[in-house]
Amino acid sequence: MTITNIVPKRKKLSAVYIDGEYALKIDTETIISSPYSVGSEISDDELKELVEMSGEKRAKEKALWLLSNRDHSKRELETKIRRTEDADAAKKAVERMEELGLVDDEKFAERYAEQLINIKHLSVKGAKYKLLEKGIDKDLADEILDELSPDPREHIEILIERKYKNNLKDEKGRRRTVAALQRMGYSWSDIKAVMSNYSEDDYI
Repeated sequence: MTITNIVPKRKKLSAVYIDGEYALKIDTETIISSPYSVGSEISDDELKELVEMSGEKRAKEKALWLLSNRDHSKRELETKIRRTEDADAAKKAVERMEELGLVDDEKFAERYAEQLINIKHLSVKGAKYKLLEKGIDKDLADEILDELSPDPREHIEILIERKYKNNLKDEKGRRRTVAALQRMGYSWSDIKAVMSNYSEDDYI
């Protein structure tokens, strides 16, 4: 097979033509740094290797770009990379980010759990669900949440004062508040205990 043309395209890609026909798009830097150019002979195995090199490079670049915006768990990062690159390239990119210390599930989980508990005031149950969603190991999630040991009633009171206090004026509003707090993972007993502290006098 002969490379008959290489045409730069958008997003740092180049279209490669083989034997006069369009074959594929490949990372421009990868093709430039390779020993291949217009007129070069290339075998199926060599083309496959070039494509793999291109995918791995683009996957690593995407990983770095994503991590420059915010922290990610390993699974979350790999899932996002796989939206544009193949599974093997995405996995290798995440492994490389982990080797460089740019991805650390334990540190990510600690920061994320603290945000969920102390800023968003989710329950332990709700926070655990979010951590597992990000691919955090169940035992690690339990350990981190145990260390935070939040008081559910204290957080329910904070949420009511910030978001739901005016809802407690009537029965419909109270039911809506209970439903919202239950969706956050709080138990009925804790919700009931906190809401019992609010009487009609609070709204006069």
